[in-house]
Amino acid sequence: MKKDLLEKAAILQRDKESYAVTPHIPAGLTSPEQLRKIAAVAEKFNAQAIKLTSAQRIALVGIKEDELDAIWDDLDEPKGAAIGMCIRSIKICPGTTFCKRGQQDSVAVGLELDKRYHGMQLPWKFKMGVSGCANDCSETCIKDVGLIGTPKGWKLMVGGNGGAGARLSQTLAKDLNDDQAKALIDHVIQWFVKNDKKGRLGKFIAKMGFEEFKQEILSTFEGELPPAK
Repeated sequence: MKKDLLEKAAILQRDKESYAVTPHIPAGLTSPEQLRKIAAVAEKFNAQAIKLTSAQRIALVGIKEDELDAIWDDLDEPKGAAIGMCIRSIKICPGTTFCKRGQQDSVAVGLELDKRYHGMQLPWKFKMGVSGCANDCSETCIKDVGLIGTPKGWKLMVGGNGGAGARLSQTLAKDLNDDQAKALIDHVIQWFVKNDKKGRLGKFIAKMGFEEFKQEILSTFEGELPPAK
């Protein structure tokens, strides 16, 4: 993809002529005002469709290349990192904020992670999820890094991905409080950056062996962790 189109967060469509754009909507939480603005812009630029995406965003589909700058000016919203070698959206479930099944505050923790990492440039694409309970509505099971809430705290999962070579994530640590979970996630991401991995995290975990990866991550982590059980 041309650099300027990447910077405009323009996703080439099947016709090879039009594009989709995705304003960033952290946690999929929006407002009537934002929805009205998106609808008005879609109507003004004759978008072919308005698509709710699996990454909790709203895509405006069928935009002409020469209208990309104008549509972003009218949207006046942050661009969603839907493409490129970066941390894509952090998928976040309702957690204890809204859901009767929530066991941890996935919205608060997820939004903090989104603010810190969304769009961060990495050697390869990287996806994250935060689920407030074991139902895992944010599909942390197929994310590079993510959290699942339990009654005793967070379970940190690593190495999942979808696609043709799908992998399920594995448990790196459990019974973490909010600060421990965020610090350990940062440590995993910095490991990924330092090792300059050209591929999904799970691919390299599989290559080196999960137990070896776990030992390397936990032994070099300088933060506090719950006692091993």
